[in-house]
Amino acid sequence: MKQIGRLQMASMIDVVFLLLIYFMLTTTLEPPESQLTPALATDEPGRPTALQPQTILHARAESGDAFRVGERVLPDQASLVAVLAELPKDAGIVVRSPDGVRVEWAAAAVQAARDAGFEKVTYAPQRN
Repeated sequence: MKQIGRLQMASMIDVVFLLLIYFMLTTTLEPPESQLTPALATDEPGRPTALQPQTILHARAESGDAFRVGERVLPDQASLVAVLAELPKDAGIVVRSPDGVRVEWAAAAVQAARDAGFEKVTYAPQRN
């Protein structure tokens, strides 16, 4: 009669316990969300300041499509990068373009925001 191989259960249990101990020791626990410090600055104790993301809008200029940040109308991508570099980066930036605007304009605005150091860049087309 042919013998079927037997599993060594004792060594398998040892390996399982070693893996369990390894994962328990190498796990890092994060503090509960209620104990994290907020990233918002406060003017008064207990009242956080709401940070609003900046917005890049589409504008028409004499030379064609332009960028608008607040009240400033910027004719090219280089001047947009220069203006965006001065803004706070924490809240991020939103690129809004109405229907009918060329894709190159939106791509240039997103790239300018990245070049200026923004990590949070959102593209949100406007529907008319």
